Amino acid sequence: MGTGDLKCHRCAVCDGYGCPGMLPGLGGVFEGKNFQLNCEGWKELYNTKKEEISKITVSPAQLRCGPVTGAVENIGYANEADFYLPYLKNAAQAGFGLCVGDGCPDEKLKLGVAAVKELNTEVPEQSRKIDAAFFLKPYPQERLFERIEWVRPYASHIGIDIDSYNIVTMRNLVNLERKTAVQLEEFREHTKLPFVIKGIFTDDDIALVREVRPDVVYISNHGGRVETRIGSTAQFLKEHAVELKKYCKEIWVDGGIRTREDIQTALYFGADQIIMARPLIRATYDDHYNETVKELIN
Repeated sequence: MGTGDLKCHRCAVCDGYGCPGMLPGLGGVFEGKNFQLNCEGWKELYNTKKEEISKITVSPAQLRCGPVTGAVENIGYANEADFYLPYLKNAAQAGFGLCVGDGCPDEKLKLGVAAVKELNTEVPEQSRKIDAAFFLKPYPQERLFERIEWVRPYASHIGIDIDSYNIVTMRNLVNLERKTAVQLEEFREHTKLPFVIKGIFTDDDIALVREVRPDVVYISNHGGRVETRIGSTAQFLKEHAVELKKYCKEIWVDGGIRTREDIQTALYFGADQIIMARPLIRATYDDHYNETVKELIN
């Protein structure tokens, strides 16, 4: 059980209507519009192909916990350090892949790194190494290269949050940049690991993917938390997955995924990995992770 004052309102359905505009917090911009559309989008697509989609099997290996930081200001934990290990450990024990986020101050990223390192001390030597996909904020290049060195020993993938250069929760706190294709290619050369571009949600983003050709395209509007066009990640996946697959090896997606049916829908329309955050944050804080996993998988 987390300690603090959870900012999530514990709504019966987590669909963005209970926390409109709560930033800092777990809500979204535009009074939660894209948060709401994300959630609704999967339901709408499921109903268009219900018979086919319902036959798709779901495995824990197809799921990942989302990259999350800001445990105090966004979630309501009393201490930032109390969040990372339980959040990542729960996901690892469920068989999910891990994602680790970046933030301000640097302590947030370092706490995520330390949590993955700690998980590996709990694993017998003969067991598989536990690693994570790390997503760095678009700092100036030299700061990014330093961050790559921090995370590389524990990383399966290293990505960059291209859509977070103007995120409300970090605005006026740090210098973030809108990255060019040249800068992204330079970043990839430094990672020496599979490279992910996170935040693909516009036509300009597709053009960037076409030029850079990352290992993984991660479709996201930051859970409705960044100021971008109005729309859902579900519809974007449906409309662009076929084209995007020409320029990458895998497609990952997040945004409003709440149920087994949502996961099946994302898989049907071309996603290789499904990322979830808000439901897993609440499940970690309220200590009902196993029940949440059963609902998603079974």
